[in-house]
Amino acid sequence: MAAKADPRFKVVADNRKARFNYAIGEVFEAGIMLTGSEVKSMRAGKTSIAESYASARDGELWLINSNISEYKQAGRFNHVPKRPRKLLLHKRQVNKLIGAVEREGMTVVPLKIYFNEKGRAKVEIALAKGKKLHDKRASEKERDWSRERGRLMRDKG
Repeated sequence: MAAKADPRFKVVADNRKARFNYAIGEVFEAGIMLTGSEVKSMRAGKTSIAESYASARDGELWLINSNISEYKQAGRFNHVPKRPRKLLLHKRQVNKLIGAVEREGMTVVPLKIYFNEKGRAKVEIALAKGKKLHDKRASEKERDWSRERGRLMRDKG
């Protein structure tokens, strides 16, 4: 059975492939700077973060390649769907993330975008290390075995 969704959060976009392609390390919650039409489009669920990542520029973190579709009713006041968006973090957190990327060759990957209980858009980002092909196979084998084990236990009693 799937876990019940937390009623305080409304998940807008989920990066399901990130947990398969990367070994997830430390997870951070960041705010995101958006325009009005972007917020409206996110509330309508027209967001994708499948190919996105975070990059450092001038001591700030930016969410690159995330797609927030245009909001039809915005007319000429619409936004560019794949523009870079600034992530809002404490300076210490930004320095930690930038240092890990530069020194250890890690990547900053968004895991999900959601609205918190106050209605603010948040991004859950994580420090991640790319998995090799054999690591991906091992995690897939483990997932298959756990699924099969659940079937066996269910059939047994």
